[in-house]
Amino acid sequence: MTKKSTIPDSIKRRRLLQGLGATGAAALAGCTGSQQGGGGGGKLNMAQVKSPIEFDPIVLNDVPSLQVSDRVFEGLYTYDSGIKIVPHIATGEPTVKNNGKTYIVEMQKGVKFQNGDSMTPEDVKYTFEAPVKEETENASTFSMIDSVTPMGKRKVKFDLKYPYGPFMTVLTANIVPKSVREKNKKKFNKKNPVGSGPFKFDGWQEGNFAKVTRWDDYWGKPEPNLSEVEFVPVEEPTTRLTSLQTDENDVIEEIPPKLWKQVQNMNDASIQEVLGMGYFYLAFNCKKGPTTDPKVREAIDYCFDMDQAVSNFVEPTGVRQYSPFPKQIADKWGFPTKKWKNIAHDKNIDKAKSMLDSSDKVPNNWNAKIIVPPDNKRQQLGVTVANGLKEAGYNANVQRLDWGTFLDKFVSGDPNDYNMYTLGWSGSPDPDAFTYYFFTKEAHGTNDGTFYNGINKKIVEARQSADHAKRKRLYTTAITKMLNDRAHLPAYNLKNSFGVKNKVKGFKAHPVSSFVLSTSYTNASIGTQ
Repeated sequence: MTKKSTIPDSIKRRRLLQGLGATGAAALAGCTGSQQGGGGGGKLNMAQVKSPIEFDPIVLNDVPSLQVSDRVFEGLYTYDSGIKIVPHIATGEPTVKNNGKTYIVEMQKGVKFQNGDSMTPEDVKYTFEAPVKEETENASTFSMIDSVTPMGKRKVKFDLKYPYGPFMTVLTANIVPKSVREKNKKKFNKKNPVGSGPFKFDGWQEGNFAKVTRWDDYWGKPEPNLSEVEFVPVEEPTTRLTSLQTDENDVIEEIPPKLWKQVQNMNDASIQEVLGMGYFYLAFNCKKGPTTDPKVREAIDYCFDMDQAVSNFVEPTGVRQYSPFPKQIADKWGFPTKKWKNIAHDKNIDKAKSMLDSSDKVPNNWNAKIIVPPDNKRQQLGVTVANGLKEAGYNANVQRLDWGTFLDKFVSGDPNDYNMYTLGWSGSPDPDAFTYYFFTKEAHGTNDGTFYNGINKKIVEARQSADHAKRKRLYTTAITKMLNDRAHLPAYNLKNSFGVKNKVKGFKAHPVSSFVLSTSYTNASIGTQ
């Protein structure tokens, strides 16, 4: 819905803002390493929350599709069991020159695609240029690249428009074979995706199943223990749980709070969980209407207790989060999380009422509009806020909208559409992924409906720097200001959680790529119970 922009970092609307975006997520289908694999066999049946819709890494932008595609494709770099970036197709760390504007990556010998073709620097160049050339929804992930130049048989040079701090996260992108994709992009996306990963695509029917099988000639290590993985979409959580209990599925994804104990109490299954790269929040319309006044936003913070709301509606499937940054990023960067935690207010209706009463922006008969997407947790958060406003003597209504309607409305800036909204996001493990897409002018009207301008310059400056200490300083100052201005009230982060049968060994939840099957540190297998 955004027009092509002359801004170098123009943001294309992400397809899924549910907090399920695939942006920056890495291929973890196979990492070189010491895990023994191959031989044996076994089919793993896994229930996903939704059906995949496409498999071409150049265009896909949703988690279910990525979960399948990540078995088939791989990147130059990948993640270890946490958020550290490690070489995969690359031989080692890149050579960085020109004050962080040039990266030279050497590829391993003998990397092959599943059709038998060798991977070349030309394939790498094509992979990193196509999203921008084709104006895909992933274009902004690659828009800082000025040029990609093959250097001989196994080296690739990336020249950037400016030093880009998180460029290593970009280098985790899955590599596609140029010749195969160019021959027929539609077929490559939906019928015959060809990658270099340890599993080959083996067909799908949208809404029914997607299947991958072990590629016995995989160039890397380990060869997977599993011979086949079948993904089936089961949208209803109780039905997913039943499918685990009846052995229809060996692994189920995303366990909601009400079913958590049931899975925990199963004799033949357990929960695999890790905190994801997510951020869920309440946001204010800072463009028009009563919520343009920071005092009104602060009063609403006094209307309810976010700690209590998260405890009631989110735990144990998620945790309270006091800034846009997931815990792993905040810890790695040493951000002042204690200080940020103290900015959030406890519930104080008297204070809320007096602040709202004294604001000339708030009419006496104000009926606040809160819009939420079709998700129970975010709806419950909206209802909690509305109840607090009612306690303070005002009215509020919560509208639960389908995704299409919500995505159109939450970026209009029109107070007749919304004064507040609840939303979620997931990104790569760098502060840029949790700031640039909300708090910059480029984000207004695409990923952001606050139109908040308080920290735009600092966020752009931090993005366009390779100096870690400088970036940390800028993000610390910016987020402290944003939290005090209350453009967002950060709420929670969700775990990547899976119910896993005991007969499945080595299946691991992962913070960035949701789960892994065969890597340097694990190789899933399935036996008898």
